[in-house]
Amino acid sequence: MSLAYNISAFNRRRKYRKFLDLLRPQARTTILDVGFTEIEYSASDNFLEKNYPWPDKITALGLNEAKEFSKRYPQVKAVAYDGRRFPFPDRSFDIVWSNAVLEHVGSREDQIFFLQEIKRVGRQAFITTPNRMFPIEIHTRTPLLHFLPKRLFDAYLKLVGKGWAAGDYMNLLSRRELERCLQAAGIKNYRIIKNRLLGFVLDLVAVII
Repeated sequence: MSLAYNISAFNRRRKYRKFLDLLRPQARTTILDVGFTEIEYSASDNFLEKNYPWPDKITALGLNEAKEFSKRYPQVKAVAYDGRRFPFPDRSFDIVWSNAVLEHVGSREDQIFFLQEIKRVGRQAFITTPNRMFPIEIHTRTPLLHFLPKRLFDAYLKLVGKGWAAGDYMNLLSRRELERCLQAAGIKNYRIIKNRLLGFVLDLVAVII
């Protein structure tokens, strides 16, 4: 397994421990996982479903039909949607979990709407996203060039055969940008945690209480 996958697995374990420590879910706690993965590329994908002791309390929301996912996690209820309004009534869940999805939902306006939906359907939330100011862009393993204006970074990605990561696929956020999105979404009671790697902030966790 590559160094990048080892770091990702380490970081997901670290975030999961913080989730348990901060929100303290119990056997009756209902959880919405926004952004499950139908195809697993590593052993740490769908980390919540693999590790949570009460999978029957998880509802997983995603863009794709959950054929393989449901085979792997038959106790988890999987729901497909169109990527916009969550198909649930207000305050349907005790906790919303969303790991590394916010950067993939589209424009800033889309990101704000996504956060509004999390706030609407959940009483609490645990949201993670990579830090735009980390010196390596983690999806493409590109050092420093993601600090360029997005249109230039997208042009570079297309030039080197990584155009799949351009456009609305990825809109990274710094801590300040994440705070602005949270505030624009009407979220006031939150805490942002910085997860570091070698002294640099690798990703950000927004805990909504």
